[in-house]
Amino acid sequence: MISNQIIQNSVEELKAITRVDFCVIDLEGMIVASTFDKMELDVALMLNFAESPADSQIIAGNHLLKVMDDGDVAYILIARGSHEDAYIIGKVAVAQIQNLMIAYKEKFDKNSFFQNLILDNLLLVDIYNRAKKLHIQDEVKRAVFLIETKSDKDSDTMETLKSLYSSHAGDYVTAVDERNIILIKSLHATVEYDELDGIANTIVDMMSTEAMMAVKVSYGTIVDELREVSKSYKEAKMALDVGKIFYMEKNVIAYKTLGIGRLIYQLPINLCRIFIQEIFGENVPTDIDEETITTINKFFENNLNVSETSRQLFVHRNTLVYRIEKLQKRTGLDIRTFDDALTLKIALMVVNYMNYLDSLE
Repeated sequence: MISNQIIQNSVEELKAITRVDFCVIDLEGMIVASTFDKMELDVALMLNFAESPADSQIIAGNHLLKVMDDGDVAYILIARGSHEDAYIIGKVAVAQIQNLMIAYKEKFDKNSFFQNLILDNLLLVDIYNRAKKLHIQDEVKRAVFLIETKSDKDSDTMETLKSLYSSHAGDYVTAVDERNIILIKSLHATVEYDELDGIANTIVDMMSTEAMMAVKVSYGTIVDELREVSKSYKEAKMALDVGKIFYMEKNVIAYKTLGIGRLIYQLPINLCRIFIQEIFGENVPTDIDEETITTINKFFENNLNVSETSRQLFVHRNTLVYRIEKLQKRTGLDIRTFDDALTLKIALMVVNYMNYLDSLE
């Protein structure tokens, strides 16, 4: 239900314009909002009017009007003054309060609708029926962005995002839990994934500069229909989880760029243990030093090119070869060959995944 303060602000604004006093009461005879200094109410009389078929009534020189909500009486509005102008202005006040209730309910219902939509809590027929009632377009390209904050200032994040992405443009912002917020972004027909990456980076930069908050943003694939929004949300959620394991240095993670990390994330833990046992035996490389990790990553980035890697690491070629051979003695894998490099890359990612699961336990 709409708050009493909103109704109070509304009737005060109307009084300032029309110089007509108003009082709004609920069906229990309690004053919800009033511009009167004092108002004594005959509760029984008010309730009788609420139950009568009449739309309006004059009592003690005041106009009584019904404020309706979905065909039922929600409030009784009193416009002070027996003249015709008071009645007309009272009707205007009723219309304004009713419109405020509709807008509030629609906003609340849209939030509820999208939360249930992404969680697959709606039947297909319910999706289309409720979307039609809420004036939500069906066949529009959309993508789901998941924003994870590192603090409990969830309301600040929500307000900042809502200031940038408006429901008038077809965008919807809603909360998942204390530290995760969803942006369901409406997109134009010719959208490319580069634009989605730009949106995600804009969110990261905006939260950093305006809200002084570090966030991670993930996003799913572009979907064409409303019913597929939950698919994009699940992809964004997976991207965020996979990013925490394999791409910790990134603030923006796209589902389409997860690559082999997505496959590893879906492997059963027992299969991971068997794979690591077959590759390393008892010498699982769980404590590789930072220098070696940097060397491995830079070597992979340069497509196994020794000369270019040594140049970028500012080390002599022989020093790099020494590090690679030292790693070979420890793991049995020579990363100068493609097959061994691929095996080590996958194995290290699997080890990271296993360590992540152990940390959760």
